[in-house]
Amino acid sequence: MWPETEEQVAIERLQINQLLEAYQPLIQKTLTTEPDFIEISALATMLHSFYTGLENIFKRIAHEIDGAVPSGPTSHVALLIQMSRATANRPAVISESLKIRLSAFLGFRHVFRHAYSFQLDWEKMRNLVSQSQPTWQEFQEELDLFFS
Repeated sequence: MWPETEEQVAIERLQINQLLEAYQPLIQKTLTTEPDFIEISALATMLHSFYTGLENIFKRIAHEIDGAVPSGPTSHVALLIQMSRATANRPAVISESLKIRLSAFLGFRHVFRHAYSFQLDWEKMRNLVSQSQPTWQEFQEELDLFFS
């Protein structure tokens, strides 16, 4: 239905796959060993990049299919909401339940961009790190449904 958009999204999907593959050994390590400061900083970067990649997909869909990408101080939240709602031109890109999961990643994005790295709290990051791969799988499944 939107082959050009789907092709462009496919490139972003490859990059997110590469990101998660690159960090997989560190993610696995955190299942049994508490990460040190450098590892926490690296995982924070991964979480930020992960959500940025998802948001790049959302922006592409918003721009090319919806004809409008939100702007302003609440644009990131507005974009996530926009993708969870159907429009006259398309069905919802993601489910309400995935929107709720992704809102936690969006919240971390805000922390990452506004805090010093020494302020990062592993206990607050742990769940997001462990849920990054399952969230990515769910996102891809819903994206496949959207484009089908």
